[in-house]
Amino acid sequence: MRQLSDIPFSVLDLAPVPEGSGVADSFRNTVELARRVEALGYRRFWLAEHHGMAGIASSATAVLIGHVAGGTQTIRVGSGGVMLPNHSPLVVAEQFGTLEALYPGRIDLGLGRAPGTDQITMRALRRNFAAANEDFPRDVEELRAYFGPPRFGQTVRAVPGEGLNVPLWLLGSSLYSARLAAELGLPFAFASHFAPDYLLHALEVYREGFRPSEELQEPYALACLNVFAAETNEEARRLFTSLQLAFINLRRGRPGKLPPPVETLEGFASELELAGVEHALRYSVVGSPETVRAGLEAFAELTRADELMLTSQIHDHAARLRSFEIVAALRERAAANVS
Repeated sequence: MRQLSDIPFSVLDLAPVPEGSGVADSFRNTVELARRVEALGYRRFWLAEHHGMAGIASSATAVLIGHVAGGTQTIRVGSGGVMLPNHSPLVVAEQFGTLEALYPGRIDLGLGRAPGTDQITMRALRRNFAAANEDFPRDVEELRAYFGPPRFGQTVRAVPGEGLNVPLWLLGSSLYSARLAAELGLPFAFASHFAPDYLLHALEVYREGFRPSEELQEPYALACLNVFAAETNEEARRLFTSLQLAFINLRRGRPGKLPPPVETLEGFASELELAGVEHALRYSVVGSPETVRAGLEAFAELTRADELMLTSQIHDHAARLRSFEIVAALRERAAANVS
């Protein structure tokens, strides 16, 4: 069994907006969380691009990354991810080149292929989305080139960005990005916290097809999972109901702010809805410290991931901070046991 102390842990945040609060509260909470996990030894703090969702405030991802990086000292801050088909590669290069110039050595650029929103909002973001989606590999290579050294005859340049070599990651929930990340020799992150079906197959495809590049000589895979840690199993399961309810509302076409937890989901959803949510959130570790320890160890052993990224959509901010503190204490205990 792999030791938790041997695996880097990172954080995925969506800048959640709980019911009873607003966007400004969300941003304050996100910065406080980033500072706390930085002090606890987490490696990265990533923010994900979503649009048109009242419960997620990370739509202007690059702006929020800059805000978080400015409020922290050492932790790597990045995107998990920027949905590249929504944007011009040049604009993304300029934004993240600016961030890298401001916070050198601390910026990650994770790239996704999905729109991160509904069809109508998608068209408002970029009207030729279908073509952009088909051009994803070319756009990744274009973006990659903007961060490299200037080339003879080059007319379009990213300033800032040129020569800064901002680390690129490919993110995915299927086999597509796994294959592309392997082909390009880039690190790969899988969104198993909401899309569990292809996790193991995608990791296998990535590792077996990996081609070394200037950026990366060996495959490097990150897997994401939901973690709800509390003092007791019962309290953790209660906190988890906020995320379950949010998923139910989303699938009903009525997304909103992050709901407060409830004692039971009975009466809130049908058996079919509950089964669907249970499947989507299969890779969730929910419970007391010992339950969470066992769950994290099992997930690490299952995936053999080089890094684990945790996300916790917890309504109460103090409880969310506490969840990450519990996980950090588990890693410290594992390290002490090894020594």
